[in-house]
Amino acid sequence: MTAPPDLPIRDDLRGTTAYGAPQLDVPYALNTNENPYPPSERLVRALGAAVMDVAGTLNRYPDRDAVALRAELAAFLNADTPGAGLTGGDVWAANGSNEVIQQILQAFGGPGRTALGFEPSYSMHPVITRVSGTRWVNAHRDADFGLEAGRAIAAVEEHRPDVVFLTSPNNPTGTALPLESIEAVLKVAPGMVVVDEAYAEFRRAGTPSALTLLPGNPRLIVTRTMSKAFALAGARLGYLAADPAVIGALLLVRLPYHLSAVTQAVARTALAHAGELLAGVEAVRRERDDLVGWLRGRGHAVADSDANFVLFGTFPDRRRVWEALLARGVLIREVGPPEWLRVSVGAPAEMAAFRAALSEVQAEVRAGGPSGAVPGTPAEDAVNAAQEESS
Repeated sequence: MTAPPDLPIRDDLRGTTAYGAPQLDVPYALNTNENPYPPSERLVRALGAAVMDVAGTLNRYPDRDAVALRAELAAFLNADTPGAGLTGGDVWAANGSNEVIQQILQAFGGPGRTALGFEPSYSMHPVITRVSGTRWVNAHRDADFGLEAGRAIAAVEEHRPDVVFLTSPNNPTGTALPLESIEAVLKVAPGMVVVDEAYAEFRRAGTPSALTLLPGNPRLIVTRTMSKAFALAGARLGYLAADPAVIGALLLVRLPYHLSAVTQAVARTALAHAGELLAGVEAVRRERDDLVGWLRGRGHAVADSDANFVLFGTFPDRRRVWEALLARGVLIREVGPPEWLRVSVGAPAEMAAFRAALSEVQAEVRAGGPSGAVPGTPAEDAVNAAQEESS
């Protein structure tokens, strides 16, 4: 959707389109990297009770600084990364990691300033950067979707950005960065370095978190979310860990009472049940690793993944494959490098459906068949709707 040409919108917004992954009613939605395991009945009751507790006070503003929530987020991060040594004063929370990123750019970016990232990466980094009035520079990832330290240093020294985005594990490729690459950027970056760890809980054993680099690096910010591993995509809770001085800077740009009492109550309840919620993470890891092996066994190129999704290819006509899967009720994501597709890791039944559909599509492509939606069917209507929404 674009704005009518007669509206006096900002010149830099003219001709751009709104972000939007296709939202379609399909049997198997594997395109937005959601956790496939919903809250248990026990947790649903606990969440309901927490909301009931605050419902009677909704005529009052919430805790403006979310003090209790931030302390509990710090405790969770300390358990996730032993030795992090974080307190509530080192943590900030907002409505999803996108608002966290927006606040970072409002505080440290803006007109006349530059943010640098290494694409393919999270598509909202450049979008939020431009909306904040900051100039975006794409320094590109390596051919294997990694980031060699020397090349990263060269990009930072060339462009002297005010904000550097490093995504690990990276979306849409799933690849994680070695700490050496992050440390190398920290040593030369003139401004802030943001390590986006939205998928950190899914990382493979032995893959470190940038949280270990926070001591002694006051310009480092590590962002997280409860949308993925905590299965709270609908609650919209993102957060970061950084030096308390960074939190002080964000207080200058945050909107008053930006985090509702309901959101805070839901997030705190989820943290109290973290063991139960994160138990599903190990199941997703196993399913992911099985999927990587299966795809490679069928001759596909597959990026190493430390996330809850897999990037695979290569397809001379990836749109044809995407449409053919959608025609079979399986929605994945046409995103990232040309000739590649991304599939979110779902529950076993969902992955079985994906494997069966992809096998059918491959067989039809090899046989020279249509492999796509049949004209005039609901599947074709879904394809058309998705094309309109993603265009």
